[in-house]
Amino acid sequence: GPSVGERLLRTYVDGWKEHDRAKILGTLAPDCVVVESHGAVYRSSARVGEWIDAWFGEGNTIEAWDITALLVTADTAAMEWRFTCTWHGRPASFEGASVARFSAAGIAYLREYQTVGELYDWDGAWRG
Repeated sequence: GPSVGERLLRTYVDGWKEHDRAKILGTLAPDCVVVESHGAVYRSSARVGEWIDAWFGEGNTIEAWDITALLVTADTAAMEWRFTCTWHGRPASFEGASVARFSAAGIAYLREYQTVGELYDWDGAWRG
């Protein structure tokens, strides 16, 4: 079956997709650090709880968060994903990746990176 780390990450992602605060927080070590791709840092599961309340409290929704690749060892993981949400009434979809570290208490560190442009095959011309 899946490793502890894989179960933690999949449950964390599912919690966000299901808008389930308890499920998200249940995966995190109390002293975790979560870093969003745009720079916000949440230091502790309590702070993540405040972020969850604010995010969903503003009416934001998550339509999809699909893990497309996942590599997990005993204490670290890397995953690639595609994320779709509605934020402040505006649809957004992007690809990204996360790196994670685990402790006996759960996810201890989770950092997200976002792809800022659509992927394309390079044909000799740069786009941007």
